[in-house]
Amino acid sequence: MNSVFERFIAFRYLSSSKQEGFVSVIAIFSLLGIMLGVATLIIVLSVMNGFRQELLTKIIGMSGHMWVLPNAQNFPESEDLLKTIRSIPGVEKVHPVVERQSVLMHKGKARGIQVHGMREEDLKKREMISGTMQYGSLDGFEGDKILLGKRLADTLQVNVGDKIALLNPDGNRTAFGTTPKQKSFEIQGIFEMGVNEYDKNIVFLPLDAAQKFFNLSGEVTNIEIFVDDINHSRGYAQLLQSKLGEDYRVFDWQHSQSPFFQAVQVERDVMFLILTLIIIIAAFNIISSLIMLVKDKTRDIAIMRTMGATRGSILKIFFLT
Repeated sequence: MNSVFERFIAFRYLSSSKQEGFVSVIAIFSLLGIMLGVATLIIVLSVMNGFRQELLTKIIGMSGHMWVLPNAQNFPESEDLLKTIRSIPGVEKVHPVVERQSVLMHKGKARGIQVHGMREEDLKKREMISGTMQYGSLDGFEGDKILLGKRLADTLQVNVGDKIALLNPDGNRTAFGTTPKQKSFEIQGIFEMGVNEYDKNIVFLPLDAAQKFFNLSGEVTNIEIFVDDINHSRGYAQLLQSKLGEDYRVFDWQHSQSPFFQAVQVERDVMFLILTLIIIIAAFNIISSLIMLVKDKTRDIAIMRTMGATRGSILKIFFLT
């Protein structure tokens, strides 16, 4: 019975009358201010989180969440090393990679590009590559085949099936010095990741073909690792470093891309602070209107107390209001 009485009085105080109309208007505008402030906070933070996630997907999805590099120049493609890395909790994918700078030439046009040598099965696991193939496919990616970005293909005016040449400046060593090494590759596929720097500056070769072209004889330049939670990559990297020892160096995406993502995080925190202040201002409006309502209802409170209402009931009425 008491709860019905308290609700009735609370809703009665929310309705306007000639004497308390101004207080009711303040309460309505304060409520609208809170609604708009919270809605703006949710929308802006959702946009910022989506923007950050999209950046992570585009930038980190291309080259992995962690990398293992040797302290020496290169290291053999060891299955034991790959098993050690896979044994770390949270590690999902491990890809040995050859990364080298090269020069691409076609019909008198030449441009510097970055070559990634990877196995066919590893490329198929990379959704950013396998899911963005515009022409051709990854099936049978072996031998003297190559994958290009769409922007690079448009610049060179080439299609699937055409042949282009790669030049390795650190080519064959002879008695007269080092002579550049040139080799032709057939275009098997064209991808479009949606990131301009990737689509015009990166090409993919089969891992064994890249090793032969760059005279690595079974070696790789680094190992790219994908984990289940990128926010915990730093902890995974420290654990992996302790397992591999001083012969290897382990880096995570937070180390390599830290300036960029710190700027995004600062912007996100500032937006959160500004929008929180908007909500606090609206909350103060509600508090002030409630104080005005209490002071205006002093006589009513005295009457209700005289009729037997407890202090708890009076407090509950204004909380409900």
